[in-house]
Amino acid sequence: MSSTQRPQPPFAEQQQSWPGSTAAMQPQPDHGEESYQGSGRLAGRKAIITGGDSGIGRAVAIAFAREGADVLISYLDEHEDAQDTARLVEAAGQKAVLVPGDITEASHCNALVDKAVEAFGEINIVVNNAAYQMTRESLDEISDDEFDRTMKTNLYAMFYITKAATKHMPAGGSIINTASINADQPKPKLLAYSATKAAIINFSGGLAALLAEKGIRANAVAPGPIWTPLIPSTMPVEQVKNFGSEVPLQRAGQPAELAPTYVMLASDEASYISGATIAVTGGVAII
Repeated sequence: MSSTQRPQPPFAEQQQSWPGSTAAMQPQPDHGEESYQGSGRLAGRKAIITGGDSGIGRAVAIAFAREGADVLISYLDEHEDAQDTARLVEAAGQKAVLVPGDITEASHCNALVDKAVEAFGEINIVVNNAAYQMTRESLDEISDDEFDRTMKTNLYAMFYITKAATKHMPAGGSIINTASINADQPKPKLLAYSATKAAIINFSGGLAALLAEKGIRANAVAPGPIWTPLIPSTMPVEQVKNFGSEVPLQRAGQPAELAPTYVMLASDEASYISGATIAVTGGVAII
């Protein structure tokens, strides 16, 4: 499908309560359900994907499964979305393990890694993708609890899961962390979120050097505006309506347009790529 055939803003006016639902979105996001075709690039691999129920996480889960990987899907409480994703993984002939719960808790992060090892025997790929954000007009609107939740979801969980998972990752493993265009071009109304995304890129770079002797690679993907449930559940109606119109391609990206980047970074084709940040931004350069 060409860029001009993708949904273009303005979108229908819509707003959801956090964390949002795929079914309520207009238009429906494209996760590659009909388009992604695998070729065995991840055959036999075992993956953990946080935020794997919807959005980028769902697209990555579909692509990984169609490339031959079993997938553990970590999510908060969006059970319907998670079950839909699991069905798509299983339809590709791969094993899907659903683990709901709050990744801001270290104990839960350790438990989901344990469940992956129990189900799969080892872990080859970790995608730290789950994120929390809220749009706020001023510093005074950001509560201490909200700031804390943003840090714990976006940063602490990445640390907890990575630390636990690497103990079970053989050489050739790949860690992929979802950053954002906001790391390079911070949005003042997404102050806490933007700060975490910059930290993710820094963490990924340091982690790549730290794990090199073990043969485990670490990279980041920096998406631009992507049409996921996070958008109508955390942004004002008018911003949602025109979401993506500010980038050179003048539209939001679809989750399916991110998945091939994650597949490449997870595969042996990226055996010499570590410490990198790959921008998928609709034409906005990241320096």
